[in-house]
Amino acid sequence: MKTKHKIEAFTLSEMVVVLILTSLVVGMAFSVLTMVQKHMNGIQDNLNKNTELHKLEQSLWLDFNRYSKISYSPFDDELVFSSELTSISYKFNTETITKDLDTFKVSLENKAFFFDGNAIQEGYLDALKLSLAKNFRNQVLFIFKKNDATQFME
Repeated sequence: MKTKHKIEAFTLSEMVVVLILTSLVVGMAFSVLTMVQKHMNGIQDNLNKNTELHKLEQSLWLDFNRYSKISYSPFDDELVFSSELTSISYKFNTETITKDLDTFKVSLENKAFFFDGNAIQEGYLDALKLSLAKNFRNQVLFIFKKNDATQFME
């Protein structure tokens, strides 16, 4: 007397359907992962640009209020801060602004200099306006200092 026991198992067609569904789910997961990575890279890039911009703004604010004389030379494309004891300069390049050993990776669209409310091309100044390039969302930095008597003395 032989008894037949049927072994319960999945058929080949059922296994193929499961594999197809699994590959679809894994494919969608990888596409979502790629999209999230692109967004994270964009956020990181914006954070880096904003950090660089804030470091430049902080440095300029400190130097504007630390030094008594500020002058610009268009020939050297250089902003020079000086006092009785020391001086420091900012050199403007196409993609960077260099201050001694610091380099700010900021590309400028335009720069304007002012003294006593009037736009100037060179010489002593008390305010500057930096218009940044499109990759910095065309932001504008305006930095100024209140004039004291030393600014008007030569």
